[in-house]
Amino acid sequence: MVGPLEGMRVLVLAGMGPVPYVSMLLADMGAEVVRVVRPANRSARRLTQTEGLTEDLDVVNRGITAVAVDLKDAEGRASVLDLAANADVFIEGYRPGVAERLGLGPQELTARNARLVYVRLTGYGQTGPRSQDAGHDINYVAQSGALHAMARKGEAPRPPINLLGDYAAGGALGAFGITSALVSAARTGKGQVVDVAMADGVAVLTAKLQGLRAAGLFSDEAGTNFLDSGAPFYETYRCADGRYLAVGAIEADFYREFISRLGVDVSDWPAQSDQSQWPRLRALIADVITRKTRGEWESVYAGTDACVTPVLSFDEAARDPHNSARVMYQVVGGVLHPAPAPRFSGTPARVPSVPSTGTSPIEDIAAAWVPGN
Repeated sequence: MVGPLEGMRVLVLAGMGPVPYVSMLLADMGAEVVRVVRPANRSARRLTQTEGLTEDLDVVNRGITAVAVDLKDAEGRASVLDLAANADVFIEGYRPGVAERLGLGPQELTARNARLVYVRLTGYGQTGPRSQDAGHDINYVAQSGALHAMARKGEAPRPPINLLGDYAAGGALGAFGITSALVSAARTGKGQVVDVAMADGVAVLTAKLQGLRAAGLFSDEAGTNFLDSGAPFYETYRCADGRYLAVGAIEADFYREFISRLGVDVSDWPAQSDQSQWPRLRALIADVITRKTRGEWESVYAGTDACVTPVLSFDEAARDPHNSARVMYQVVGGVLHPAPAPRFSGTPARVPSVPSTGTSPIEDIAAAWVPGN
């Protein structure tokens, strides 16, 4: 088998953000993923920051087959309905109500395929006052309450690129929802609608923080806690060569290991637990770290439990001995691809390949998806 999802057929209506990402995750795990895109003569012209990203360079398109269909044409919609009748999963990322207006809503599709897992992937979900609002990752993370906590003390919240809302909360949790629904469908013979909202997903990711807040161990004042840059033992420090070192020595044993290898007398340093002295402790550590290069500090802490690592660029991460040993990144067609994750002993994921360009005839896909083929 090639991946644990081999044999699963997934039909996707092209979309932004988490839609292509969840498609890639499913394809990596062996699913056959077919994406419906607009015909070339009807492609929307919207200026974006990804202008110039060609199909062969767009990593999230690996393992995906594209078919060009005009969804505003009755014949085009009929061809999608026919394909969905033999799919296991259907994914759309439109605002609530759009799929219904196209005649491709859950009611239409499940009437022909009772075991279909119908996935709706949006920013704010199918219900609620914001359900029709446009947005991006920064908006969904802000809506969940999480962005407020992502700041240094006295500074503005810092957007987590688009890794948290689009890809963790939308894509990764969306894939979890899909596979959970597939397990249920296999057991009951009946599919269901999966409402994946990125704002919901980010909220779920804060579960541990909510417990810490309830216990009085995590303040709503950003940049004052042990995980949000408030603590000097969970911080990044600039080295002599301008590169950075990441320190995560939270536990007392790990912290002792960390300061014992700094090479200076720390007998009069403030106690790790004395929050009132954290600014002074941060300044002391920062001063010491600036005395050596990042490479020198790597040698000092190699093989220890100090929880100290270099802050690597993507190119450095690809060459790193540990990452190389696990083949965490692969160069495919001149592009750095992250390897599929997680890893399976009996059904390893697909080997990343160059994303295909162009489209395939939907008739060919439909013929292959006929039961028994």
